[in-house]
Amino acid sequence: MAPSQATGSATDPDSLEDRLRRFATIWSRAIFPVTATSLTRPELEQHLLPLARQLSESLHARPFDPQAAQRIGAALMEAHCTDPEALSRTLGVVDAYLVLYCGSGDPEQTSEESRARCARLQHALAAGFAHGLRERTLAEQESIARSSLLARSDAVQALHATEARFRAVFEGAAIGIGIADLDGNVLEVNETLTRMFGGLEHHVRGRKVTDWAHPEDRPHVWQLYRELVRGERDHFRVEKPFFRNDGTVLWTNLTVSLLRDPDGRPEYQLALMEDTTERRLLNLRLRYEATHDALTGLPNRTLFFERLEKALSAGDGARFGLCYLDLDGFKAINDSLGHAAGDRLLVEVADRLQSCATAPGEMVARLGGDEFVALTTGPDTQREVHDLAARILGVLGSPIRVDGREFTVRGSIGIVEGPAGERTTAEVLRSADITMYRAKSAGGNRYELADPEADARAITRHGLTTALPAALERGEFFIEYQPLVHLGDGSVHGAEALVRWCHPQHGVLGPDRFIPLAEHTGLIVPLGRWVLQEAVRQARFWQRRHSDGGPLRINVNLSPAQLHHPGLVADTVDVLERSGLEPGALCLEVTESALIGADADLLKPLRQLAEMGVDIALDDFGTGYSNLANLRRLPVSVLKLDRSFTQGMQRHPADPVDLKIVEGIVSLAHSLKLAVTVEGVETGAQAEQLRELGCDTAQGWYYARPGAPDRIHALVLADAV
Repeated sequence: MAPSQATGSATDPDSLEDRLRRFATIWSRAIFPVTATSLTRPELEQHLLPLARQLSESLHARPFDPQAAQRIGAALMEAHCTDPEALSRTLGVVDAYLVLYCGSGDPEQTSEESRARCARLQHALAAGFAHGLRERTLAEQESIARSSLLARSDAVQALHATEARFRAVFEGAAIGIGIADLDGNVLEVNETLTRMFGGLEHHVRGRKVTDWAHPEDRPHVWQLYRELVRGERDHFRVEKPFFRNDGTVLWTNLTVSLLRDPDGRPEYQLALMEDTTERRLLNLRLRYEATHDALTGLPNRTLFFERLEKALSAGDGARFGLCYLDLDGFKAINDSLGHAAGDRLLVEVADRLQSCATAPGEMVARLGGDEFVALTTGPDTQREVHDLAARILGVLGSPIRVDGREFTVRGSIGIVEGPAGERTTAEVLRSADITMYRAKSAGGNRYELADPEADARAITRHGLTTALPAALERGEFFIEYQPLVHLGDGSVHGAEALVRWCHPQHGVLGPDRFIPLAEHTGLIVPLGRWVLQEAVRQARFWQRRHSDGGPLRINVNLSPAQLHHPGLVADTVDVLERSGLEPGALCLEVTESALIGADADLLKPLRQLAEMGVDIALDDFGTGYSNLANLRRLPVSVLKLDRSFTQGMQRHPADPVDLKIVEGIVSLAHSLKLAVTVEGVETGAQAEQLRELGCDTAQGWYYARPGAPDRIHALVLADAV
């Protein structure tokens, strides 16, 4: 059974008392055989129980004060535990069992802190024992002096025994002990302390305490020492390094206590030293591992953020420059050669980057994956950061050999430079990341300088992207309708559904602001279905109000992502059946670019819809450079000419070449039994020319801008022009 299970919860008072009794039992059994006392062992145990409770309380006290342990060491004298073996066994019991029985139950105290406190309590207990033993010795000496005429021989023997016991404690302690006079001359050292300083006693004894000054001494250490020798304090405790004779450094937890004469005047100083060198080296190693990348050895994200925050919080006039690097195409290398080869490539890249940042104030770090950062600070970072970025791209230009193959690594760098104190760490990293992706979008293997306006646009884009799903759930989208007009008689033939976003902060946004984002995130499929449902429902409403005037058609745009969605046909059929709208009243618009090179699988759902009676319009025709002969294999019934053709007709007179092109497209379309719709009609002259060229329907601001559905109703009742 584990100790924690055997002893119960340390927060339970009964359980804690049981633990203290067990500790006192173990303690009494350890020292009873070497204690010259008239007490029985159970009586000695009862005497030690309050001392055990004081040790437990001192272990958890805040603030921590080991002074109680000194009193416990002195209290052992009162129990006649004067044999040095009693102290040795006491220290052994405290070391082995105090933390085990009394160390748990404090959520603010780690195991390491408990062990450290336990060690300090041992030091204090030993110091108290030594002090008590010395006081007892002095008392015995005084008693001997008073009774020297009666029992001189007995007094000599008692003095000798006391000194022998003191010497045994002094020499057998597991911690280093030294005694010096008030001038700092080292008088006595034990074997443990001698070993700590290299094993040669003459390297320690006879020297002065002040000889052991170290450059890493904290400023107040020697001030505390001066106060102690003047008698202004009784002890102090510090972490202090010492130089050994071989030049190595000894790190210690040092406790120095003042020993006074019977009149209370300062007489000696007693030093207790615990060797913490290995613990300190371990802590330094753990710190290094926590702040450096395990693969490349470069500073990691944690250390880089510390340096960047320091650079950004520097005083007036300080500047910084940051290069944010992402390798181009690194995923392809990982996928083709494996992660082990990719890691070797990263190590080589890290070495090359490290060679670029050797000047004062420069550093390179790895943030993770194939992302690196380089930081430079100083008064001229505007020039230095550009030079640093150029050096980085230069060293990456040389091929890297991995597994017998050579690779030329390219990188995209985003640069942020400016005065300290104006931006936070998060803002600087966000700007650098945005700028890096701008460099990557421009082709890579280059660096770009941060642009606040570009950052704002990217941040807005990101905000819109993250807000899209919730916007659809909250009903922030709405549809405006632009009428489709017969060029022959000017009557309203139908309307195109155009989705809008009523954003809480940015107002009404057109589809050019959010449709690409919806396509990128995949939200275009549920959004497109919602637009289809609303548009079909509206078309059915118009039909009910104008049943005598023929059905009004509704045009709905389909994105490429919707074309590839397997539920396109089923969703469309479901929407039509639920609304009661005839398939012939629906026209789905697909951009020409989406159908360039389309195979049979992509065209199959469009053919199925066309066979049901749904019209398919080829939108933006004339911009995709498709082969006109391909029109025969596409299941389309309408061509929508791109607005670029109507813009060419705005000149007076119209360009005859543009007119011939439109005339040829219309003739070809009609020969294939396709209707022709023209977008972007803005003037009556354009409308007349398009009518003369044989176009069937048109839409544009000349007739009406996109608006609410009730405007279509008004246009149906009146002449559209």
